Amino acid sequence: MMKHITLLLIFGLMTIGAQAQKVFSVEYESRADVKVFVVDYESQANLLVFKQDYESRADGNEGNWFFVDYESRADKKIFFVDYESRADVKIYFVEYESRAGWKNKEKIHFFF
Repeated sequence: MMKHITLLLIFGLMTIGAQAQKVFSVEYESRADVKVFVVDYESQANLLVFKQDYESRADGNEGNWFFVDYESRADKKIFFVDYESRADVKIYFVEYESRAGWKNKEKIHFFF
């Protein structure tokens, strides 16, 4: 019984941490939680990202990002790398919110 409660608590905390995708673009790779590379084609991406205009719309771990102005407000600090081989996650910016989401969930753990 205690094992089940512990597992539920851990899962609950992971879910709470994954609710918002407020990101901050850092200047130095060493300060980043995740290194991302912007690919030229949607088919090359792990994650399709839609840039939200409002912080309240950036919820879940489904590629709806809101870029915050201050590092301390971010859930994840990202660094845009110049080479695909240096990236943790490859992203593609989409024009419509309905297109956002994971194409390849093997990298989803970077945003928990």
